[in-house]
Amino acid sequence: MFRILDKKLLAPQVFRFEIEAPDIARKAQAGQFLIIRLDEHGERVPLTISDALAEKGSIVLFVQTVGKTSFQMSRLEIGGFILDVVGPLGTPSEKGPFGTVALLGGGFGIAAIYPIARDLYRAGDKIISILGARSKDFLLLETEMETVSAEVRRVTEDGSCGTKGFVTDELERLIQSGEPVDRVVAIGPPAMMKAVADLTRPYRIKTVVSMNPIMIDGTGMCGACRVTVGGEMKFACVDGPEFDGHQVDFDGLLNRLKTYVPEEQEAREKWIQEHSEPCRLESLNS
Repeated sequence: MFRILDKKLLAPQVFRFEIEAPDIARKAQAGQFLIIRLDEHGERVPLTISDALAEKGSIVLFVQTVGKTSFQMSRLEIGGFILDVVGPLGTPSEKGPFGTVALLGGGFGIAAIYPIARDLYRAGDKIISILGARSKDFLLLETEMETVSAEVRRVTEDGSCGTKGFVTDELERLIQSGEPVDRVVAIGPPAMMKAVADLTRPYRIKTVVSMNPIMIDGTGMCGACRVTVGGEMKFACVDGPEFDGHQVDFDGLLNRLKTYVPEEQEAREKWIQEHSEPCRLESLNS
């Protein structure tokens, strides 16, 4: 059992959890992830380790309410417990220094680029962070990213903060400005990472993306998280989750991510309906 030490709502439907897990906190590195199971009837879900606080014996996770398990986890409170937390899993991010690194976080992906940015900053790299979201309400960890970046550029789709548009628009402006970019790290929705890789390919800028496909076991045994990279089958859980974005078959990945969408929607809606029932009955009786 793993105790919840802290919980905060950072943006609409986005929660920050601090979980007591001293063994994981001592070993976790940037780029790695966990597999959690909330209770004995729960599904296994991968979550990126956003921070490891070894001195406190805790880890930081960000959860966005999308599916059944994330909705269920959003109802947990400080002092509550998670049944299983397995990790750290996956291959850690490559260590710098590389030179000038542009880190792009799309929405929820900002939580995943923060530990990478921090490590590269400590290694002596110049960090230019490009943070993108639907609106200013969904921009995460702005203060934290400023502490490890030479420059932070904000992009929102509705123009409510920073430049209106997409992170790829800002990255292209950065490249066209003549700023030497030695490496790009992009984490966010698959379509966003694909667009970044397509943009940087003609410039031959090394581009790293983080894969979060369907995952069950997390140790390479089930094969559910397979992704084609450079024409070869890889497992995101043990070979990744980070890969060369120019080598990833994004079309295949996007197709595989659609496999269980109807089942995921059904499970989410069923759970919400079941756990909203008491409130509905109260309103009917009032």
